[in-house]
Amino acid sequence: MRSGTGGDADLFFEDLAPGGSFDLGVTTVDGTEMVSFAERFDPQWYHIDARLARDSHHGVLIASGFFTVSLFMRAYVEAVLSRAAADTSPGLEELRWLAPVYAGDRLAGRLDVLGRKLSSARPGLGTVTLLGSLTRIDTYDRPEREVLRTRFRGWFARRGGGLPG
Repeated sequence: MRSGTGGDADLFFEDLAPGGSFDLGVTTVDGTEMVSFAERFDPQWYHIDARLARDSHHGVLIASGFFTVSLFMRAYVEAVLSRAAADTSPGLEELRWLAPVYAGDRLAGRLDVLGRKLSSARPGLGTVTLLGSLTRIDTYDRPEREVLRTRFRGWFARRGGGLPG
């Protein structure tokens, strides 16, 4: 069975029990990447114009929320999907940007398993409901503020489910 990144999977639907969690590591926000993303995908002034941002209530550029969720997705792929027998996702239920994100911020990621059920439509798969978050941490790795929260579902293969791959 293949993982979400194409390697061998060792994490299956049965392993994703409600109450379980995953540490997604710490990501440091790269200012150049942050602005480049915004210039291409979300060119609002508070993401790309340092002069205007300096004169705003933010005082500096802030990351696009979609850049922030992309940082979460990368951490999720590296920590979980790279080893999970993951199929596609049927979608998001919640996506919230709770605080601005700045260049240089250190964001700790976490993924919690909220629930799971076998798929009636796709034998061999189960649907897992997940809660993901990014929290800004200080230089001592203490949490300062949650900046992103997302609740979504993923399809994962059952161990021995007979799916191709």
